[in-house]
Amino acid sequence: MALPPIAVLGGGNLGSAIVTGLVGAGLRDLRVTTRSAASAARTAGGPVRAVALEDDPEANASAVAGAGIVVSGVKPAGTADLLRAIGPALAPDAVVVSLAVGTPVAALEAALPAGAQVVRAMPNTPVRVRQGVTGLARGTGVADAGFAAVQEAFGLLGEVVVLDDARIDRISTISGSGPAYVYLLLERFADAAVGLGFDRADAERAVAQTFAGALALLAASGEPPAALRRAVTSAGGTTAAAVAVLEHDGALGRLIEDALAGALRRADELAGR
Repeated sequence: MALPPIAVLGGGNLGSAIVTGLVGAGLRDLRVTTRSAASAARTAGGPVRAVALEDDPEANASAVAGAGIVVSGVKPAGTADLLRAIGPALAPDAVVVSLAVGTPVAALEAALPAGAQVVRAMPNTPVRVRQGVTGLARGTGVADAGFAAVQEAFGLLGEVVVLDDARIDRISTISGSGPAYVYLLLERFADAAVGLGFDRADAERAVAQTFAGALALLAASGEPPAALRRAVTSAGGTTAAAVAVLEHDGALGRLIEDALAGALRRADELAGR
């Protein structure tokens, strides 16, 4: 499908990642707004028209005029104010996509003119290299064509999972926050390697390539993770000894469950639940 012009309001880490991914996918009409002129200057170029709010206080309204998909990338606390400000400037068939964690569809719809089309999206930063995961939750008034366009846009950036509004914050605790968990594991494995006598650069390179290679093998093999783990874990061997420590009394599984529960509690707090 030919995608309509897309406006991304808010050039933070996630907004910037989306823009970079869409540029890499070949989109030709992207409008971006940022807070600062310096940020706009870094973002503008090629198909991207970037305007800073410090230069033009009406930049958001100008960016959404004629856009078919409008991505709201501001923080949850500022989302309702932004939507109220841009509502009058939206094209009749525009779909507003909110990235705000903990802000349900009903609250987004209430901040926009009656009948506005709203979709919640929970992408992660690997959308920058078109290897992301995005959860989508469709609002009550979204037309089939509008939702298909949003799915197409985020499909250019990786995998798309369609969920209901009640569950979308849950995917934010897994894939949305997930890159941070992976990078934390990389940090800690590298720390442990340094403790074994490796220098930092060698440790980080070896750990990063080990993770990258394992994921590449997972994708190429079609096997489930458990099968590939068993293939490496010979009975009585060194890997088995390490896995026994990680899995002692289910410690690793419980730690991951507790981490996700903590993230979900925070999402509920942001939603006022």
